[in-house]
Amino acid sequence: MGSAADLDRIEGALHRAVVARELDLGSRDDATRTLAAMAREHEPLLAEDQIETLAERVLARVLGLGPLQPLLADDEICDVLVNSDGTVWVERSGAVIQTETRLDEPAILHLIERIVGPLGLRADRASPLVDARLPDGSRVNAVVRPLAVDGPCFTIRRFSVRPHPLSAFCSDGVAQLLRWAVTTRRNLLVSGGTGSGKTTLLNALASSIPPGERIITIEDAAELRLPGEHVVRLEARSANSEGVGAVSMRELLRNALRMRPDRILIGEVRSGEALDLLQAMNTGHEGSLSTCHANGTSDALRRLETMVLMSDVDLPLAAVRDQIVSSLDLVIQVARYPGGARRVVAVGEVGEATDDNGRITVRPLVAHGELVELPLRGCRGGQSGDPDQLWMSM
Repeated sequence: MGSAADLDRIEGALHRAVVARELDLGSRDDATRTLAAMAREHEPLLAEDQIETLAERVLARVLGLGPLQPLLADDEICDVLVNSDGTVWVERSGAVIQTETRLDEPAILHLIERIVGPLGLRADRASPLVDARLPDGSRVNAVVRPLAVDGPCFTIRRFSVRPHPLSAFCSDGVAQLLRWAVTTRRNLLVSGGTGSGKTTLLNALASSIPPGERIITIEDAAELRLPGEHVVRLEARSANSEGVGAVSMRELLRNALRMRPDRILIGEVRSGEALDLLQAMNTGHEGSLSTCHANGTSDALRRLETMVLMSDVDLPLAAVRDQIVSSLDLVIQVARYPGGARRVVAVGEVGEATDDNGRITVRPLVAHGELVELPLRGCRGGQSGDPDQLWMSM
């Protein structure tokens, strides 16, 4: 008694018993004691350490994500990747490695249902793509047949519970520049690739916002955890299983303007909400921050132009560029290095004029992670006073 196969069999039996009885397990400690008592009753010859192991495994199946729960409890893991063949991979310290965990197709479908079901979502042939969020803020994307040709798969992007200071992203001089930009209410756009640390950097930047300012955050999936005392968090909502009830980020942004914000933080601009963000930045909401996907500071402005043109407002490109120039101050490029480190590699100041091709110019303030220039004295911002004195006080 007590082999791996025996433990798997007993675990399944205990799990079925809990589900069949619809037991209210209470707190985690109470649940562990209840499950341990059930295990002793079911198999009185088991050793005490095996009973504890069984209780934890059944608890993970009942309250968590079963065999994935130990991976989600590991703070060093930032991504959990479940493939159609049942293999489970994780990203730890910048390296993607395969784990010993292996799942069959019914188990993968069960885990997807556990994630999306409580949120009023579904993943089936009629709705084979689904985005969801775990209670800790981690983002989940699942794909099932027929789009996933070889079988269902899903990805969990972990939410980091540990705050990262600006010093974790850059040198002291660059951190001083960024703190100055936030404190003096410059409008900032953080750009970078997938997994480069854009949201984490946004959290770090927001820690420099003076206490007491009213901050409205708007996100597709709520990840920002701001330290301020006056923070209102809004999250977009997908359509339910009937295809109704969706609330877009653009709707939330328009509503946020009626909520008397001192600053607006958008987790990521992806589409037409970019126009509303620029208008907010240009109509009294200085000090706003957002992120977007881009390969560099100039590329970020090109992407911003494209997203504004995706709105339902028919604006000529010249007018869009005027909006960007009059609204945005700095673009911050962050990148992920081999080994998992995330660093600020460039900061560009949005120019007041366009080049010969009509494109907006970007003046480098930080290049290759090192400070090369200070902001112009005429840099826009809502805080009064001599910019040089403000810079020296940072």
